[in-house]
Amino acid sequence: MYPRLKPMAALLPLIFTVQAQAETLQVARLDPIMVTATRQAMRSSELLSDVTVVESEELAQAGQSTLGDILARQPGIEFYSQGSNGATGSVFMRGTSSGHTLVLIDGIRAGSATLNQMSSWSRIPAAQIERIEILRGPASSLYGSDAIGGVIQIFTRKGDGPFKVNAEVAGGSYDTSSATGGFSGSQNGWRYSLNANTYRTGGFNSIKNPKSSAYNNDRDGFENQSLTGGLAYAFAPGHEAGASIFYSDGESKYDSSPKAKDYRNQLAVSNFSTYLKNAFTSNWTSTLRLGRSIDDSKNLTNHVQSGLFRTDQDQYSWQNDIRTGIGNFLLGVERLDQSVSGTSKYPVDSRTIDSVLAGWNGRYLSHRLQANLRYDNNSQFGDKTTGSIAYGYRFTQNWRANVSYGTAFKAPGFNDLYYTQPGGSYGNPDLLPESSRNREASLHYETGLHHISLTWYLNQVNNLISWNPVAPGSFIYTPVNVGKARLEGAALAYEGQVGNFNLQANYNYLDPRDAESGRQLNRRATNYGAASVGQQIGSWEWRVELHASDRRFDDAANSRKMSGYAITNLYGAYNFAGNWSVFARVNNVFDRNYELVADYATPATNAFIGIRYNPK
Repeated sequence: MYPRLKPMAALLPLIFTVQAQAETLQVARLDPIMVTATRQAMRSSELLSDVTVVESEELAQAGQSTLGDILARQPGIEFYSQGSNGATGSVFMRGTSSGHTLVLIDGIRAGSATLNQMSSWSRIPAAQIERIEILRGPASSLYGSDAIGGVIQIFTRKGDGPFKVNAEVAGGSYDTSSATGGFSGSQNGWRYSLNANTYRTGGFNSIKNPKSSAYNNDRDGFENQSLTGGLAYAFAPGHEAGASIFYSDGESKYDSSPKAKDYRNQLAVSNFSTYLKNAFTSNWTSTLRLGRSIDDSKNLTNHVQSGLFRTDQDQYSWQNDIRTGIGNFLLGVERLDQSVSGTSKYPVDSRTIDSVLAGWNGRYLSHRLQANLRYDNNSQFGDKTTGSIAYGYRFTQNWRANVSYGTAFKAPGFNDLYYTQPGGSYGNPDLLPESSRNREASLHYETGLHHISLTWYLNQVNNLISWNPVAPGSFIYTPVNVGKARLEGAALAYEGQVGNFNLQANYNYLDPRDAESGRQLNRRATNYGAASVGQQIGSWEWRVELHASDRRFDDAANSRKMSGYAITNLYGAYNFAGNWSVFARVNNVFDRNYELVADYATPATNAFIGIRYNPK
């Protein structure tokens, strides 16, 4: 061998080893383990549901992007917020309403029982999240009320491996600054973690239309502090007890009428859960879980309290996972206690929901089946039974197809039922739950470095709750069950690696209709999607993101049109010393002017730069 080629030959085994390791990591990333879709840990390739897992790497690239921005890049999800960071936000999954997505934090429900939806998205920093699991489609047979469009489960950071410290400091446009720090690890059966984050931004003027009665030409800033922690102890093989906590407290400015005043919202959200997991036999695992979530919102006008709304939710569950020769069984019981308090006095301010659930999934040759059934008894309106069934067939090692049918429902919220405003709007205690029937089919192609899926769905929602004027032209509103919605769509998604480029893309077609009037449901686009390409070259990493949507209507009458848009984001990082790296993100690179909600502004071109210490 030529002398000059000997060093190259010596490097070949290393090069091939690094390439093999990269491909192994890519395969694992394309087929992650997921819990939310069945309430049991399974590989994504074994599931019969439409799912996405957002891993820690993508969250680390978020920079100034909010949790809503991250969700909006995922298949089947549209997100809108009413202005500057810290404002109220909403998720539309597969065209369903903002209250039709159930949100869990470490297995415990989150959100407001008065608004009857999750609106505190800005209070959950990406820096505090380890991973996000997204289940699209009806899931009431697994989780009960609210899961008409799907489920988003957020897992906070956990400890594993040797003791390590992480830290990050960053700043950018709109006088934004952020700092994160914490530690985690495991030893002698113990696992532990603790992370804190502080965030502040001067923001921008939320309402951009000077003709709006709420227009106020000022900056609507936001500041937030959050803490996550976890502790677990495995006291014997297969036996573990643990607890986790999430707390976030922030204040945001917003615009309202009359516009000359200073309006602020103080919102504290917290989530605590504890569990005891016991593998009594090699085939039977029991999990007891207790948790509490709090959504505590306070409105201030000129620094004087003008409104207070608090939700307390206590959740108790006992789940049994049983493996047999004919498949895996799920048996569980749950209890949810909800109570509300504040400036609005409700004739009924608490309710309990007792539930029983059962599930089974199994495989025979190339066939896979899943069935779930759940019974919920609500002290306010009675009982509801929901179910789902799914079938999958694997044609070859790379091709598989699934079909499914499921029902779901959403119980009315406390405002819907009991809200009273002296001389003004009022609730309706005779409301029925919203209910849905969903059909879907999907086709998947999976190989080592690529995953492509095509999913079609048809979701029909009945007894939609709408706040309508009590008489034409009246400013007094009350909710009623009206009409039906027909949501038909398809999603094409790809994730994979071509050469050393990491690629992600999704395209969504949606026909969201009021089944009676034929009009398009407001704030839903017919075509939308996202794509990204990234690469890691030695110590350098870069990523380009594109997010696009066509026109939408801001109102139910389809009289106020909002134009389509496309925005481009850039991310880059450089590892300059061991576990140290610098990173930068530029959002809306081409400074597109667009609307998510009529009259409300969206961010112009903005940049975020920081330094990070993160041992692997």
